[in-house]
Amino acid sequence: MARVKMLLVEDDAALAELLAWHFKREDFEVKQTPDGEEALLLAKEATPDIVLLDWMVEGLSGIEVCRRLRRMPETANVPIIMLTARGEEEDRVRGLETGADDYVTKPFSPRELVARVGAVLRRVRPALAGEQLTYSDIEMDTVGHKVRRGGEVVPLGPTEFRLLKHFLEHPGWVFSRERLLDAVWGHDSDIESRTVDVHIRRLRKAINVGDKPDIIRTVRSAGYALDSGN
Repeated sequence: MARVKMLLVEDDAALAELLAWHFKREDFEVKQTPDGEEALLLAKEATPDIVLLDWMVEGLSGIEVCRRLRRMPETANVPIIMLTARGEEEDRVRGLETGADDYVTKPFSPRELVARVGAVLRRVRPALAGEQLTYSDIEMDTVGHKVRRGGEVVPLGPTEFRLLKHFLEHPGWVFSRERLLDAVWGHDSDIESRTVDVHIRRLRKAINVGDKPDIIRTVRSAGYALDSGN
């Protein structure tokens, strides 16, 4: 499978190097720049498969770079993830309305960002994402229907497999019981929402064997999320 080409636009040199190191370790081909104008030139010269774009960069703002990337024929459909310290809902909405596919607020875990990039690629460019889903020490082979944690095989029933797959595709996202019912059981399901709790317990029991930490977080009055706590 061809290496995923990433354009990283980040003016914090230390953070840019850290992110580049993590993504190169995952076999991404990374081009990086701290400058918005240069980012547009690099994208025009060689179309990336995904763009990581900081909100505040040198030259053009990240929002303007995002807007122009969406107008360029070469990058109109390239997924864009915005990185920013601005956590207000209005800012997130503005970024998404400008054309970003996802929005990650600083500070964040590089490992979580790698997982979020993988999730976006699976949604937008599935051929690039391969057939493996990974998060923390969990690995899922979606074709062979096999799950490992820390290298050890984890036996899962079909419902728990689909539930874990959904979490792996959206690491860090909080899902209500109703949203999980729609995603895992289907829109026409007559299953009660409390059934989700039963399958969450089964999934936890299967993947948290021994002294392994629980990476499924219960969010009071909201739902559940895949969260290693790192």
